[in-house]
Amino acid sequence: MNLKSIVENLIKNFLEAGDLAIELREKGLIRKIKSDNTPVSNGDLEVNKFISNKISKITPDIPIISEETSENKDILNLKDFWLIDPIDGTYDYINNLEEFTINAGLIINNRPVAGLINAPAKKRMFYSYEKGNAFEFSNGKTINLSNIPVRKSENLKFISYSTKIKPEIQKIYDELGVKENIRMKSSLKFCVVATGEYDGYVAEPRAYEWDIAAGHAILEHSGGTVTDFEGKEILYGKKNLKNPSIILKNKNIL
Repeated sequence: MNLKSIVENLIKNFLEAGDLAIELREKGLIRKIKSDNTPVSNGDLEVNKFISNKISKITPDIPIISEETSENKDILNLKDFWLIDPIDGTYDYINNLEEFTINAGLIINNRPVAGLINAPAKKRMFYSYEKGNAFEFSNGKTINLSNIPVRKSENLKFISYSTKIKPEIQKIYDELGVKENIRMKSSLKFCVVATGEYDGYVAEPRAYEWDIAAGHAILEHSGGTVTDFEGKEILYGKKNLKNPSIILKNKNIL
């Protein structure tokens, strides 16, 4: 399997999906609340259809699991599959904020081997395939995130999903020496940890595999790590597709 070819063939599609998401938002979104009490819009569904069709043409034999459809979610023991979150950060998306992202992660043998994340409102596109091949495309330039110099700092800056830090997370902050944190909810957190803008992220078990697969690949391929609280590898294809605890670290603090 040529991961480089698969990912590079999808970059244009992901940029187009970002344009579609912005265009639909500017026209006015149709919103509703799903059964799990989270918001969804026609933008989520249209972007999902667009990127799923593009991915299916490139890798027709690999099943797709998306947040926004029920297809393939009940198949047990899947090892090779795509995980898609067409709009991560729907609240930001429907409220004209910038942090939302478009995501796809390719899982092979239950591990993330490639990822694409587009943050169209911020005009930042991230993608990766294999170690040492993690990139940001922005303002017409491509940067290899693996080549960003290591920056040692005594004042670690982390990202949190809430302004209220739970005791088990504060304990890890104290162990690592985290001095500062900011709130960020979408998968953009993986990307800005990979770039070195922030040093890490910690969360107890929450969310689903499609929320983290693409970012997991990008961060690991840039030289960072993604583990659970016990330092164990995070694998994909679990029965309920739910995430364990998670710690992101960039290469500055390894």
